[in-house]
Amino acid sequence: MARKERYLVGLDIGTSKTTAIVGEPGENNSLNIVGMGVAESNGIRRGLVVNLAAAVDSIKKAIMEAELTAGIEIDNVYLALCGPHVKGFNSRGVVAVSGKNREITREDVGRAIDAAKAVSLPTGRQILHVLPQDFVVDDQDGIRDPIGMTGARLEVNVHVVTGSVSATQNIVACVNRANVHVKGTVLGQLAASDAVLTEDEKELGVALLDVGGGTTDLAIFERGSLWHTAVIPIGGDHFTNDIAVGLRMPIPEAEKLKRRSGCALSGMVADEETIEVASVGRRRPRVMSRRILTDVLQPRAEEIFHLVWDEIRHAGYEKVLNSGIVLAGGGAILDGLPEIAEQIFDLPIRRGNPAGVGGGLADHVNSPAFATAVGLVQRAHAQWLRETPRNGSGPFSRVAGRIGRLLREFVH
Repeated sequence: MARKERYLVGLDIGTSKTTAIVGEPGENNSLNIVGMGVAESNGIRRGLVVNLAAAVDSIKKAIMEAELTAGIEIDNVYLALCGPHVKGFNSRGVVAVSGKNREITREDVGRAIDAAKAVSLPTGRQILHVLPQDFVVDDQDGIRDPIGMTGARLEVNVHVVTGSVSATQNIVACVNRANVHVKGTVLGQLAASDAVLTEDEKELGVALLDVGGGTTDLAIFERGSLWHTAVIPIGGDHFTNDIAVGLRMPIPEAEKLKRRSGCALSGMVADEETIEVASVGRRRPRVMSRRILTDVLQPRAEEIFHLVWDEIRHAGYEKVLNSGIVLAGGGAILDGLPEIAEQIFDLPIRRGNPAGVGGGLADHVNSPAFATAVGLVQRAHAQWLRETPRNGSGPFSRVAGRIGRLLREFVH
């Protein structure tokens, strides 16, 4: 198999499954999905490594499957970070403009961002992302890009994402032991937002809910920027455990039943519908009303959404979600989840399917379950476009580049 630098790989290590997605830049700045691998996650619980050897095996299986479908050898990946150890907060930095004629330069912006992230962190925590929200030049606020403007005082509002040093190192160590290098790490909600949210939604105000196996991750966007992140320690596995306990059946069978017949809203299930339920031990399977299964799932769905709504109101963003809420993650596939969310939030709700990709496997990743992994590849692709010369790298392009610079200098 060939190893080619142009291939971009996203790796999402979740509580329930480990997913590797391979993307390849195409014509006209497009992105094609050419490989994917999915393996059951072992040794991972709510984004934390609890069994290193088992986690490494899961990563190897997903990577190997992705290599086979793509026909390449994977040696580096972009890794999603998530879990209760990831926390975010807003910060502000203020600097005096030092450029010639008080013109704001890229260096001034960098100093302002450095001032905003110069906060005291608890021992054992590190900064994962510093995401600018907007700038203030003197008394003028709401500025997206202040470079080139004139002013004496520059302020920047940022969202700082931090994580546990040990938790991050452990998950990276698992990937390294699978003989793969971590080229970059990205917050899971941030990656998923690239795949499922539109620019209009981010501008008007939207909340992304990534319902994973162990947690439900929240991200709130407004005016095109990320303003709030949080993690609710309940996810899809809690639905499965509720079914196993409530219907007295093995957990693996409960997971299958949830995927096959689960519904979170009793009003969507007819009284005459029945399901076959496995029993523990060597007892025979039972036949019961599907409404009983729904009665088990609905209280848990309501609990998750009430906790999310409490978090949104506590953060003060309940009135800015003009575009509503987008559901992503494997847990979002459960029937009835968008409908019950509409009842609780009284906002527009939709499932977020990854968009903006093509290729032979685009249809296979068109599910909320692959939002984070596809978003990782899209973010890597955007970086690849920034770093790759648009006009090539031959002698003609170098000459054209010199001419372009001379023309710009003449015009200015």
